[in-house]
Amino acid sequence: MQPRLDFYKASPAAIKAMIGVEERIGKSSIEQSLAELVRLRASQINGCAFCVDMHTADARKGGETDRRLATVVTWRETPFFTDRERAALEWTEALTLIAQDRVPDAVWENVKPHFSDEDIADLTLLISAINSWNRFSIAFRKMPE
Repeated sequence: MQPRLDFYKASPAAIKAMIGVEERIGKSSIEQSLAELVRLRASQINGCAFCVDMHTADARKGGETDRRLATVVTWRETPFFTDRERAALEWTEALTLIAQDRVPDAVWENVKPHFSDEDIADLTLLISAINSWNRFSIAFRKMPE
């Protein structure tokens, strides 16, 4: 596959807006290690090779283990994730696949005990942002280096 468009050069204003969202996410109470797991899981679902590669590397740099990274895709079947991480990963899947089930009440009930209202809003912003980045990268075929 060949890249289609360098979206950073094509619309610097759009990327500036996306970076503004990322700056807000960076100031949120969502811990960086959890943010990388969320980014990785959404990118796996969306099939974004560039983002999967980047967020796997970023998570490793942040101290994440290869074992946990390898099993993010099967997080329900492993004992390696905390209840908070599981709730965030489930919220990530529901929002990423929103057209399928419209975020079931059970998912909402699972995320509420582990996050404050502000945390849930920030987590939702994070998930929305990575889904947007995935769409940029997939549509324009951004390749891992």
